[in-house]
Amino acid sequence: MNDRAPVTRSLAAFVSRFDPTALPDEVMAYTRKLASDGIGVLCAATHKSVTAAQGIGNFAEDIAGPGACTLIGRNRKVDPVSAVLANGTLGYAADFEPHHPEAILHPIAVMIPTALALSEAHGRTGAEALAAVALGCEMTYRVSMAMNPRELYDRGFHPSAVAGSFGAAAAAAFLLRLNEEQTVRALGLAGLQTSGLLAWQDDPREDARPFQMGLAARNGVMSAMLAKRGFGAPDRIFDGGHTVLDAYSRVADPAPLTAELGTRWDGVMELAIKPYASVSFLHPALDALVGLLEEHALTSDQIAKISLRFAEAGAHCVDDNPLKGHSAQYILPVRAAMGRLSFLDLFIDRRETEPEVARLAKTAEVIRDTGTFNDAFPDFYMGEVILTLTDGRTLAATSKVARGYPEQPLSQDELDLKFAEVTTAVCSKSRSTALAQACETLISAPDVCALMDLLAQAPDA
Repeated sequence: MNDRAPVTRSLAAFVSRFDPTALPDEVMAYTRKLASDGIGVLCAATHKSVTAAQGIGNFAEDIAGPGACTLIGRNRKVDPVSAVLANGTLGYAADFEPHHPEAILHPIAVMIPTALALSEAHGRTGAEALAAVALGCEMTYRVSMAMNPRELYDRGFHPSAVAGSFGAAAAAAFLLRLNEEQTVRALGLAGLQTSGLLAWQDDPREDARPFQMGLAARNGVMSAMLAKRGFGAPDRIFDGGHTVLDAYSRVADPAPLTAELGTRWDGVMELAIKPYASVSFLHPALDALVGLLEEHALTSDQIAKISLRFAEAGAHCVDDNPLKGHSAQYILPVRAAMGRLSFLDLFIDRRETEPEVARLAKTAEVIRDTGTFNDAFPDFYMGEVILTLTDGRTLAATSKVARGYPEQPLSQDELDLKFAEVTTAVCSKSRSTALAQACETLISAPDVCALMDLLAQAPDA
């Protein structure tokens, strides 16, 4: 049987025998940081301005069955499939959670809701929940790299959603204690449900974008639950017949799926923590912009024009995108004019309330590079910001690796400040402090109940 499906079987064996205590200390330590950051952003997404969260939450309340899983921000417990659909949507709604630059992924948005829901339903420990997050992130990364994330983008597929279904299936299989045969079926069923088109870029409400992370979480959890019940499924989803790799990619390579499996955790250790609430493609450019503003003590009224040089391969994502969080012509002017960038700027159009943002937005442009910048993408989201000043001068700066990447990590003080800022948008200061403490002690918690009780509460800020 192994000869028929060696890759699928290897992955299923690894997941079904996964031992959290075998995770390297540095992997668990970084997972804890990633999880705390993701939980803070997940909580912030309950803000009434976040339309995707409001819409999916209302939907889940209307259709969900009874269960043991918390609907975040709703003071309601529902079935696990409905919970992860809704909470997974919240996970990506604020576009401020950790991401994987090379694999173009947002796996934390999927894995935190998956791990918390199933841990809550089945009484798993905080350490098991965190281990499931690490396992799911690693699986997601390996699938994206096997499919080739640049190829997926070129074909209009969203790697986070497509690969995320497998990550959620792996995390769920571990938490549900699936054996190897059941895990093979869970991966097969996840493959049947994979979805995720970049067509969400044409939804100016920005509801469709995070909905895809909810789908990935739902797909993975449903796959594992069905597999545990004995539901049939393809048994060689990565190996033969109509493989999922070939369905999505013309240059697929299965080697990354199993290379150094269990010894390398790049799907976790290469995740970046966002210092800015926007598409990650713009983060190096934002660093470059901030550097110019600070170095030259510039105020926005001194800027006549903002230009951004960016890779042609990814420019469609940032060049006048109708989504505010993905539009260079919006994000860069907001940061320049307002001196900061909040996740609420993605849902409140500052061009309508701030004349200086509106003025700069009309001047901003994206220069599509087909040379060095394009060659570096997606390994690096290089951005060159060019400021044309009102006095005729031109200033330029290029950034290749943004703050928050493992190479330039945010300090603990910066992480604490970010957590406080995003959570106090929806929480009282006391609940924000309690939530931070619950995140810090999750590793030793006997269950996730204390954390979920805090996340269940409606916004009270």
